[in-house]
Parts: sequence; structure tokens; C-alpha cells
Amino acid sequence: MIYYLHEFLIQNLTDFNGYNLISSQSFRAAGSAITALIFSFLIGPKIIRTLVSHNFSETIRKNGPESHQTKKGTPTMGGIIIILSIILPTILWAKLDNLFIITILVSTIWMAIIGYIDDYLKIKNYKKGLIARYKLLGQFILGIFIYYMIFNSNINYYIVNLDNTLQNIPKSSISIPFIANGFFDLNIFYIPLILIIITATSNAVNLTDGLDGLATGLTAISTLVFGAIAYASGRIDFSNYLNIIYIPQIGELFIFSLSLIGACIGFLWFNAHPAKIFMGDVGSLSLGSALGTLAILLKKEILLIIIGGIFVIESASVIIQVLYFKYTKIKTGTGKRFFKMAPLHHHLELSGWPETHVVIRLWIIGVILALFSLTTFKIQ
Repeated sequence: MIYYLHEFLIQNLTDFNGYNLISSQSFRAAGSAITALIFSFLIGPKIIRTLVSHNFSETIRKNGPESHQTKKGTPTMGGIIIILSIILPTILWAKLDNLFIITILVSTIWMAIIGYIDDYLKIKNYKKGLIARYKLLGQFILGIFIYYMIFNSNINYYIVNLDNTLQNIPKSSISIPFIANGFFDLNIFYIPLILIIITATSNAVNLTDGLDGLATGLTAISTLVFGAIAYASGRIDFSNYLNIIYIPQIGELFIFSLSLIGACIGFLWFNAHPAKIFMGDVGSLSLGSALGTLAILLKKEILLIIIGGIFVIESASVIIQVLYFKYTKIKTGTGKRFFKMAPLHHHLELSGWPETHVVIRLWIIGVILALFSLTTFKIQ
């Protein structure tokens, strides 16, 4: 909205200055981050009080770490703070006719709605929340929507040649890390890849959201990398220099990314240990979906595994735990656990790590993985 207001003033006031400032993506991204941060600070206390008054509290696992029993009664569905703090700044500062912005907003809001329903059902004593197949259906619908937006629009992807000419590449391509301008066309297999990424990332963030501030901080770290990639990918000079795919107009995702980071930092103010509120599925599913959508739109599907490495490890720990339990039950008649508890963060807690140590150390690993992902650029 601010961008369009500025455009209107430029066209109607001949002495109006500041065009380069407002039209700058970096300026608008900074504005969106600050707006998201301030807005989350303003609405956070009000939403917390509202959730407490309605007794929208988290159910604590009885077989979980004993220290978590003190968290009983902490309000959940705090992801509402994050979602509102993402949407408002993005609407204010981004170009709303940009197809990438439309896609990422729909993705985030859609999964927030599914997460809200899931949280609400759990609070109303439907212990398992939204039935898994309905949740999977929602993720499937979102995947089809993203596919439609990419393949039935003027979204295009290019390789910048040495002579600065542009080579159009198939929309079903994925980037290959550590290879200059490397890409591989998946053709019809790109559709299931989109569905897998959306389902995997939304569920991975959901699984990781088990300690105060853990998923919030890791999401902010991952999004910072994707935001930088979006900014570089939207500029032909940076794309050429870094040997990455050039994607016209995708720089607007830098503004969305900074909104998301500002919202996460603002929410972390209330979610840091000891948490005054949990994000719930409304937050974790929508944030995971946003990360997955960013990776798809930026053609960084493989790099997502590195950038979101902690999310991958947390999910893998659950899969290993389940498979190992089933395997040992078949072999010995008694199921055994590979970890003391899954996901991995609970295993670390039961191994003697204080919750704050687990969170900060996993954040540190997340930063290391994020920095490592940046080494995949400027490969000759």
C-alpha cells in the first residue's frame, strides 16, 4: 500500500521527492521488518490475555520430560501473533500485484487456517486434533495451488550467460548446489516434489516446536538466508556474479522474508524461556509452509535441506524412532527406542541438557548450516 501511495504521489505531485527511497526493495524490507516487530509487541499482550481468558492452553505430554509439566496452562495458538505481524507489514510495504507475494501470502494464510482448526479441536478435547488425512488434503491443495501459480503465469526462470544474455530454463527445474548455474529438469516429477516439500516442511517445523523459542529462532535464521537469496535472485547483476538462477520480480520476497523475521523476533519476546505463550499449530504449520514455498519459488529445493538442517534432523529422529521401535518389536517381540525420546530435542533434554542449552546450541548449529549454504554460491 505504501508503494502504491508513493506511486500515486509521484504521478500527481511534480515536486514530490523520495522516489528512489520508497521504490527501493531494501528500504521497504527494512520498513516491513520494523513494522512487524513493533506490531507484534503491540498485539502480543492483548492476544495472550485473550487466549488465557478463553482457557486456550497447551496440553503437556504426560510421558514428556518432567520439567515440561510446569508449562501446563501456558496459552497456545500464539502463532496468530506471528501471522498477523507478517500479513500487515507485507500488505503495507510489498507490491501486492506481485505473483510471488500473492503465492507466499496464500500459502502462509492457508496453512495458518489449517493449523488454527487443528489447535482449536485439540483445545476442545479432540486430542488428536484435525484428522491427519484432512490435514494432508489441505497440504495437497496448497501444493496444487503453488504449481498452478508457477506454471500458469508469467513467472520465468533464467540463466545469465557469460555474454549477459538470458537463457530461459524449464519451470520444472531445480537448482543443483555447488554447480555454477546448475539445474536439473524434473519434468512431471516436479509436481510430487512440490507436494513433498510443502508437507515435509510444515510438519518438520511442527515437530521442532517443542521447546521455548526453538522453532521460532530457527525459522528466523532460515528465512534470513532465503531473503538474501530472493534479493540476489531478483537482480540480474547479482545473479550473474553469484552464478545463480535469475528470477525477475522475485526480489519482493525479500520484503516478505523480513516481515517474517521481524514477526518471529517479536514473538520470541513472549516465547523465550520461560514462555508466556506457545505458537501452536497455527504458527508452526504456517511457518513451515512459508519456508517450503520460499524454497520452491526460489528454486532452492535441495538447498532447503542444508538451510533447514535442524528441521530435517528433528524429523529424521522421529522417523528413526518409529522404524526402530517397529523393527525391534518384530525381531524381539518388544519394541525398543533408539532415542530416549523423539524428537531429538527431547532426547537431549533427557540426556541432561537444560532446555535453554538445547535451544541455543541448536540455534548455533542452525546459523552454521545457514552460513554453509551460502558457500554454494559463486562457484566457477
